[in-house]
Amino acid sequence: MLSISSESIFYLAALIILSLKQLMKLVGAFFRLVRWPNLFFIALTQVLFYYFILLPSFKFSGAISQNVLRLDIFFLLSFSSVLIAAAGYIINDYFDLNIDRVNKPDKLIIERHIKRRWAIIWHWMLSGIGVAIGFYVSWKINNPLIVLSHVVCVTLLWFYSTTFKKKLLIGNVIISLLTAWVILILYVCEFRFGIFTDAQYQHIMSRIFKFAILYAGFAFIISLIREVVKDIEDREGDERYHCKTMPVVWGVNVSKVFAATWLIVLILSLVIIEFYILQFKWWWTIIYCALFIILPLILILRDLYKAMTAAHYHRLSQLIKMAMLTGILSMLFFLIN
Repeated sequence: MLSISSESIFYLAALIILSLKQLMKLVGAFFRLVRWPNLFFIALTQVLFYYFILLPSFKFSGAISQNVLRLDIFFLLSFSSVLIAAAGYIINDYFDLNIDRVNKPDKLIIERHIKRRWAIIWHWMLSGIGVAIGFYVSWKINNPLIVLSHVVCVTLLWFYSTTFKKKLLIGNVIISLLTAWVILILYVCEFRFGIFTDAQYQHIMSRIFKFAILYAGFAFIISLIREVVKDIEDREGDERYHCKTMPVVWGVNVSKVFAATWLIVLILSLVIIEFYILQFKWWWTIIYCALFIILPLILILRDLYKAMTAAHYHRLSQLIKMAMLTGILSMLFFLIN
């Protein structure tokens, strides 16, 4: 019989442990590359809109069985959105490698942990699977707009990374529109061609549209603010590689005024909404919005005025992301109300 020495077993175990450590390190690097917290945020946004706005809109009208997205189709749609977003983050880092060496050398993933060749392969794989799922969803719900929007999103993310990101304001607007589309796509999914004359259907879609515009508008504005703040943070690397971002072209002060203006617009819009819902006596919603959305935005506005260093702008970017989260979580209150 073949005998295995204890020393051989030790080396085999050590090899397995080392391989597992390397695999876990690679997996961790991949999840950082695709910005897993942002992907979770996309999924959470769609889940909240589906369960707390879209479903109740049909349920309370007694039309849930024939009009609303089935649960399995919804999760496929959300999964495809996450895949396309992940592919977008990969291709962005792929083309931003030189700039990232200047702006965030300690956070490089491509080339340090994942080869560029594999990065581009992962991009096309995730994009392809996302579009394929979109095609299936379009076929199941008889709505060609879904697969068309997926193709447009993949295309925009590619050209954003190669061209638009380096242009004045265009890249910021594209990312903000794609952020808003995470919500709007659920509204578009509910289009049922051929029944537009149905009064009940029109009433349901009108209600969903109001909420979709409300949250998509919030997502667009706050994403635009964050994109400009991130551009200020990354100004050194962008300037070195001739990117025409707002801080490079117009300067930091003008960029801060631009972001501050949109912050004020967002705060005033939320205050108006607060006064509007007073008539419904949605007290918990009013208190939540005031304490966890409006107040943080006011503090962000104050800190934006004081910000001087890249570290300050990085902290602001994280605070804006938290404000985005608290804003989206407010959907929980609409089912309660």
